[in-house]
Parts: sequence; structure tokens; C-alpha cells
Amino acid sequence: MQSKFPKPPFPKQSQPYPGLTGKMDPVPDHGEESYVGSHRLEGKKALVTGGDSGIGRAVAIAFAREGADVAISYLNEDQDAEEVQAVINASGQKCLLLPGDLADPEHCRNLIASTVEAFGGIDVLVNNAARQGYFESIEEIPDEEWEKTLAVNISAMFYLTKAAVPHMKPGASIINTASKQADEPSPELLAYAVTKGAIQNFSAGLCQLLAKKGIRVNTVAPGPVWTPLGPATLPEQNVADFGKQVPFKRPAQPSELAPPYVMLASDEASYISGATIAVTGGKPVM
Repeated sequence: MQSKFPKPPFPKQSQPYPGLTGKMDPVPDHGEESYVGSHRLEGKKALVTGGDSGIGRAVAIAFAREGADVAISYLNEDQDAEEVQAVINASGQKCLLLPGDLADPEHCRNLIASTVEAFGGIDVLVNNAARQGYFESIEEIPDEEWEKTLAVNISAMFYLTKAAVPHMKPGASIINTASKQADEPSPELLAYAVTKGAIQNFSAGLCQLLAKKGIRVNTVAPGPVWTPLGPATLPEQNVADFGKQVPFKRPAQPSELAPPYVMLASDEASYISGATIAVTGGKPVM
């Protein structure tokens, strides 16, 4: 099974931030051809941030194949977003595209309002979008980069969740994307890693706060995943070697991340809240 997935070394490559899927070599697999649904999310309405590429794209496609209508939040990658929309529409589900900057609290609130208006409610919120920067010393990190990373990666989760909860019914699900970086931070990804640790704590407190409302909160903690964030933020040699540090000796394809999100969004996970699911290629999460 492992032999069918691409392994490093990959071609050295870089892209302007935030990166485009089609310019990656190899192009990531988001389950466009492989994911087959079984009606596990029939009738649900979801918002996935960062749904244009990477993990978010795979989750959006899987949700649609499982019967959910999906709103996709993304920064400005219209080409990637329109490709996802075409796949979702071909699955017979509605897809709402919502571009804009999650660093803006008002935009976060508008995302929820637009989703509720278009779909008539919201059952699943996937807080997945993230900003990342690579710096070899703390002196190199601009103040603006630090603030922007915290705003996109953690503050947006607060604003989105706060706006979504009043529209959510018992049984609704919030799924937050953390990372192996939360407990094993790479020093060159300092700001990113800090936010991933914060997401773990945010989720741990939030699941208890929302239990009385019947809303579940869980976290997925990926290891290395082959997404545009790599070539858009990492040195070319790091991209060429990406994923070789984990026991599986390769990065995950985004399609391999979708199943845990589907499970956590489904009614099958009715007693699961406060959990972290590690998808790390054999690297333990403590």
C-alpha cells in the first residue's frame, strides 16, 4: 500500500505565497478520483477554511461525496477554489466560494453569515486554514509576520466559532487542524508551531465549554502533508526531502487526511469530543 504514494526526494521547487496546487510536482492527490462516499454526512452543511487546496480541499471533496453541502473559505487562490467547486458540484452537492482574509474578524463573521444564508444553517465547522513562515532566527521574524500568523491560525478560530455556535444544533461538530508541531516544534517555524500548540489548548477548553450545547469539538494533528504550503514557505532542499523524517519516509497525500475529518463530522462520532487524532506517518503524538 505504501508503495503507491510518492516519496522523497522530490524535485526542488518554490512558489510565491500562498502557492497553487497545479504548480506542484508531483501534483497532490485530494481524492478527486479515489474518494467514494457512503452517505455518512447526508444533509449536513459545512464550512471548511482553507478549502481550496491541501487538507482543506481533500476534506471538502470528501464531505461532498458523503452528502454535505460545503462552503469553502480561501485567501485569493481562485483557480484552485474553482477546481474544488467543480468537483463538489459534480458530486451533486452545493459549493459556496468565499474568498478573503481570515485575519479580519469581520470577514470571519461574514463567512458564517454567508454560509447560513446560503445553506440554511451550519452543522460542521472545519477550522483548517493556516499561515506559515520559515525563519532561521527570531530576529528575522517581522513583527507583522508574527501578528498575522497568530491572527490567521488561532484568532480566526475564535471569531468563526463564536459566530457559528448560535446557529449550531446539538450534534454539530467543530474540527480544528493542529499539527505535530504542537508538541515537537521546528524552530524555523516558530510562529506557526506556537499557534498549533494554542489550537490544542483552544480545542481542549472549547470541547468542555460546548458540551452542554451538545456540540462536539475535536482536533486532527497532521504530520508532513504534501500541500502548496511547502514550496510556498520552505527552502527548496527542505521541499525535496519533505516527509523523509517520519517512519513512513514520505509525506501524507491530502486524501489520506480526509477520513478522520469525515468520521469526526459524522453522527458516528456522537461520543467523541476533546480528542486529537494524529495522522503522522508513524510519528507518535504525546
